[in-house]
Amino acid sequence: MIVIDNAHVATVDAAGTEFPAGHVVIDGARIVAVGPGRAPQAYAGATRIDGTGRLLTPGFVNTHHHLYQWVTRGYATDTTLFGWLTTLYPIWARIDAGTVYDSAAANLGWLALTGCTTSTDHHYVFPRHGGDLLEAEIRAASDIGLRFHPSRGSMNLGRSAGGLPPDSVVEDHDEILAATAEAIARWHDDSFESMLRIAVAPCSPFSVTAELMRDSAELARSSGLQGVRMHTHLAETLDEDSFCRETFGRTPAQYAEDLGWLGDDVWLAHCVHLSDEAVRRFGETGTAVAHCPTSNGRLGSGAARLRDLLAAGVSVGLGVDGAASNESGGMVDELHQALLVARTRDGSGALTARQALSAATIGGARCLGRQDELGSLESGKLADLALWRIDGLAGSGIADPVTTLVFGNPTLDRLWVNGLPVVEGGCLVTAEEAALAAGAARAAAALRPDV
Repeated sequence: MIVIDNAHVATVDAAGTEFPAGHVVIDGARIVAVGPGRAPQAYAGATRIDGTGRLLTPGFVNTHHHLYQWVTRGYATDTTLFGWLTTLYPIWARIDAGTVYDSAAANLGWLALTGCTTSTDHHYVFPRHGGDLLEAEIRAASDIGLRFHPSRGSMNLGRSAGGLPPDSVVEDHDEILAATAEAIARWHDDSFESMLRIAVAPCSPFSVTAELMRDSAELARSSGLQGVRMHTHLAETLDEDSFCRETFGRTPAQYAEDLGWLGDDVWLAHCVHLSDEAVRRFGETGTAVAHCPTSNGRLGSGAARLRDLLAAGVSVGLGVDGAASNESGGMVDELHQALLVARTRDGSGALTARQALSAATIGGARCLGRQDELGSLESGKLADLALWRIDGLAGSGIADPVTTLVFGNPTLDRLWVNGLPVVEGGCLVTAEEAALAAGAARAAAALRPDV
């Protein structure tokens, strides 16, 4: 049993409860007590951690990512999404299980060091002779110790059929469905304390057929397992909007709804270019959104309508997105960027620091259908917590601890996932950081076009 005392506790519960000098008690994988002041005497025999000068929050939930891209950062830095993709598809066509493991392990280690306890991954590139890529990233997540929601992504609409990706990186429709069903049967764990769940995730309207979108939705909804959710990119760029209007006679959101891709078991990445009708329909259907402000800014895709989505009752989480379109790859950065982008777009009242924290925690949990287990510090929930130093040179003297986290430059002290330590004293304890960096460097060198 672990007691964290004297921290500023931001619970992110429904009431937004905070305790300026509070406590949280962890017993195994669960939170068993949260409150003001020191922990009750009943927990006197527990291991005690002094939280003085620290802010305790739920761990962050990363709702959109592409872990294999960590080793292809720095390419096509001055292009739009379509130009970036056409540059990188031939490089990604050479990835294999070893590359993916090294990339995922390094990226997940960095996510942990920036406050992330649960990460999704949208893997959709499966070269013919690359080995078991999904298994490779699942093994990496287990080694680092993060809760993991990978998706079995797919592309079957190659350039010869009118899609964007080259034919060398697309798969056959039936092959995709069989591999997705196998991944769910092999890996998906729908238990309360699950560390691993699988989602179904065709890549995008410009890289998969309508038939695959429909059949993937049917597969997910007929699996018979709790928590098999659906994910895809949508309405990310004006190029995509034009593609959908010209090809299907529909906006991306209308096209998605036609194919059964709105609902309370769906979360969609980006959603930058949405009409008023689309925002309303997302709210009415319970469709959630993974907001990726840094990636959208890096690629010049635009600024999502975050204020309008929240006002419509849409569950919004934050996503780092593929590291190749967000070279920093840090989860805590997304809170700051989300706030700045929202205010740049819609004014100073568009997003508060606490709304940004909520999006990174309980909002992300809602995207994954795990709001009853994750995303807030409440008794009975899983013990995924981040302890931030706010008494150092970067944070000392800032009046509000949550402002320190979102507006400032916080330092992560400790991180627990399922009650187990992943970061202590600002250092990863589940892997050697130097070894992760060396592995990623080797993988990146092997993929460079001039090698």
